[in-house]
Amino acid sequence: MRFLVYDRLLGIGDDYWIEDDRGNKVFLVDGKALRLRDTWELKDAQGRVLIDIHQKMFALRDTMVIERDGEPLARLKRKRLSLLRNHYRVTLADGTELDVSGKILDREFAIEYDGELLAVVSRRWLTLRDTYGVDVVRDDADPALLIALTVCVIHLAEKEREDD
Repeated sequence: MRFLVYDRLLGIGDDYWIEDDRGNKVFLVDGKALRLRDTWELKDAQGRVLIDIHQKMFALRDTMVIERDGEPLARLKRKRLSLLRNHYRVTLADGTELDVSGKILDREFAIEYDGELLAVVSRRWLTLRDTYGVDVVRDDADPALLIALTVCVIHLAEKEREDD
């Protein structure tokens, strides 16, 4: 499954569609402006909220929280003691851990579980400069969760770059 994301719109308060490789609108990222913390909703094409994303308010390191139906689904933060600046750890509600690493700001990175590839985020396939793809490699992976993780990782990396 391949999804197309329009990079220039990844701002707070902006809404943007994520399309499949046939040009069908699949997910809407609904940015919530005028909030104390960075917040989004990932909705399906019918407008149903699939995932809530928000930044944890009082954390030592920037942390993004992903919820489904009001229940915690995942927590994402930059990996401690990583030589790679763009390396993030995702802890799922069941304790499973995913790794996200690569050239985040260049939109070239991978999401892995125990060394096995789940998704690849890349601009290499595309000719449009402001577009990148999220290629979900495994059929049993949760595309909505992987899209939500991509939104979180890029947001945290952009925020870290602005703080430098």
